[in-house]
Order: sequence, then structure tokens, then C-alpha cells
Amino acid sequence: DTLMIREDGTANKAKLGANAILGTSLAVAKAAAKQLGVPLYQYLGGPNARVMPIPMMNIMNGGKHADSSLTIQEFMIMPIGASSFHQCLEWCVNVYATLKKLLAEKGFATSIGDEGGFAPHLAHEDEALSFITGAIEKAGYRPGEDFSIAMDGASTEMYEEAVKAGRPGEYLFWKSPIVSIEDGLAEEDWSGWQKLMDKLGDKVQLVGDDLFVTNTKRIEKGIKLQAANAVLIKPNQIGTVTETLEAIRMTQTTGWNAIVSHRSGETEDTTIADIAVGMNAGQIKTGAPARTDRVAKY
Repeated sequence: DTLMIREDGTANKAKLGANAILGTSLAVAKAAAKQLGVPLYQYLGGPNARVMPIPMMNIMNGGKHADSSLTIQEFMIMPIGASSFHQCLEWCVNVYATLKKLLAEKGFATSIGDEGGFAPHLAHEDEALSFITGAIEKAGYRPGEDFSIAMDGASTEMYEEAVKAGRPGEYLFWKSPIVSIEDGLAEEDWSGWQKLMDKLGDKVQLVGDDLFVTNTKRIEKGIKLQAANAVLIKPNQIGTVTETLEAIRMTQTTGWNAIVSHRSGETEDTTIADIAVGMNAGQIKTGAPARTDRVAKY
């Protein structure tokens, strides 16, 4: 990884190409694990790698990831009451299937967005939350005890749209109590993130994705400013396994949560599952239980 970064010599891996560098980095890590005769997660994390992650499963899509009327990009369920990963997956699949039935019964389309979540044309985000809560209950689980809800606001896109419309600042609206908010504010709104942390940081997981882009320099700035309490970790956002692990270590060392994540455009490569377990991240975000590129990780 160091050789490739040095040879490339650019901040965004433009010379050799970020995808080429990442593919090589993943291949070398897998080859090293194979040579040692250990699973990839163990090669990355050593004997301390033992924590299976709770999935943050995207079951309803909006924003740029779907042709729907919802502004919020992702509505996710987290099976916080499950006792094993097997149970996490089973519960989530049950809720996902139940949500499909509920949407169909009400006459909504059950087509899916980029990450496998449903993309119905609902009137408002509150309606989406109502459907999700209803699916949790209909499937036999308890909202708030068996399942929590997480959201990805992708607020940079909301902010850009608001600026175009001449009304910057009107891009944040959270009415429902939820356990995790990703990108609740725009990626350069550092002072806004600090205010959000002051108001919600002791109650809610505030996750920076566009804010940090898995970059240790931006994560370091966020730590100094106390602008979040969790970082979304994407190997194909930063470009190498080494840099990904460095970002996770920096995040965890400061006491923040690291959430290992896919991208909206994915392959069937399963390395992020190994990274999540190898680094004891505790949370993984990899879409709905639909499409092989998502299911492969689970």
C-alpha cells in the first residue's frame, strides 16, 4: 500500500487510479492471509478479532439512491435485541419481507433502490417511519427494544438543493426519535456539526460519512472539534486496506464508533465483512437483504 501511494503521489490517487489501487490492496491482503493459512479477518485483526457486527440494514431508499419522493437517503433497521449475528440477519429479513407486504397492500410499488431498500412514492418521511415501525410490529418484534431505526440524511445533497433554491439552512428536520443519524448536516458545516453534537451527542450516534470520507486528516479535525461521535468507514472511499485500518484505529482510539460500510455502487467482494469483524467495529452497513452484491457480505 505504501509503495502504491508513494508511486501515485497524488492526494486522490489520480495517477494510478483509485479503483486499481484498491483492487491491488485487497488482493495482497487476501494473498497474505492465504499464505499464513488464516481467515482474512484474523490476518487483519489478530487473535483479538472476535466481535460480530450488528447490521444497519437499509430497507427503504430515498434521495439520490432511488426514484422516490423521499428526501432522506436511507432508512435503516438495527436489530439491537438479537443475541447473535444469525438472529440479526433472520430478524431483519423478516421485517424486510413484512415491509414489502405492507407496501403492496397499500398499493405502493415495491421496486428497490441502489442498495436494495424499497423506494415507494410516499407523502413524507414520517410515513416512511410509520411503515417501518408497522413492519417491525407486524413481524412480531418490539420497536425500541428488538429494533432501533437509523437514518442517512445525505444532507450535503439537501444543502446544495436548498442553496440552489435560495433557502440555505432549511435542510435539517428530524422529528422522530432514532438511534443513529448519518450525515445530518452538510460536509463542510463544521460549526453546525458541533451544535448538533451539543444537542444530540449524548443521546444519538452522529455519524460522519461525507464529513470524513474515511480520511484520517478529516477525522483528526473532527476529533479536535468534537464534531461527531462516529465515522463511516469505506475502503473504496480512501483507497487502500492500510489507510482503512488507520482510520478505524484513530476513530476507536478516541472512543468513537466505527461503522464499516459498502458504497451504493458495489461488487460481490466481501472484504468489508472481514474488516468489520477483524477490527471489532461492532456495526456494518451493507444494504438490504436483496441483490447478490449486498447479500454476499451478510
